Amino acid sequence: MRRFILFLPLVIAIGIGGFLWKGLQLDPTELPSALLNKPFPAFELPALADSELTLTENDLKGEVALVNVWATWCPSCKQEHAQLNRIKAEGYKVIGINYKDERQKANIWLKKYLDPYAVNVYDDKGTLGLDLGVYGAPETYVIDKDGVIQYKHVGVVDEAVWQKLKAIIDQLKNGPKVATQ
Repeated sequence: MRRFILFLPLVIAIGIGGFLWKGLQLDPTELPSALLNKPFPAFELPALADSELTLTENDLKGEVALVNVWATWCPSCKQEHAQLNRIKAEGYKVIGINYKDERQKANIWLKKYLDPYAVNVYDDKGTLGLDLGVYGAPETYVIDKDGVIQYKHVGVVDEAVWQKLKAIIDQLKNGPKVATQ
């Protein structure tokens, strides 16, 4: 029994090492979403450009689209912004959720760097972000024409990520629903 106690720290260290090794193999951009294959959360928030205009989840329906959570305080959001403008130029619909930001700064940002968003929800308190399970900006969702979340990407949308998202969007536009991630 005494010999087993001597090896107990080694067994525990090997066990912890195994868990850490497994964690290193995970992709941090693929965080599972509890909302996958569920309708976009209900909300009633103002538009970023017009505080008098109230938007709801129904304003996101009708077309397969990307929903991008962004903010001016987010350096990664600036990094992906040019790619979002290219996505818009390709004819894909991009919806924005301005997350925990200042309205004036966000509108100046969009004038300076161009506005890729067909619709932009102003979520200054982060309530919609909380309902979506947002870890931080940027996060991007693919929703189908019925407003059902089909995919979630955490992190910057660059060209490689866009090709993956584009394939999902094109499949949703042309065929049956996909259940990914």
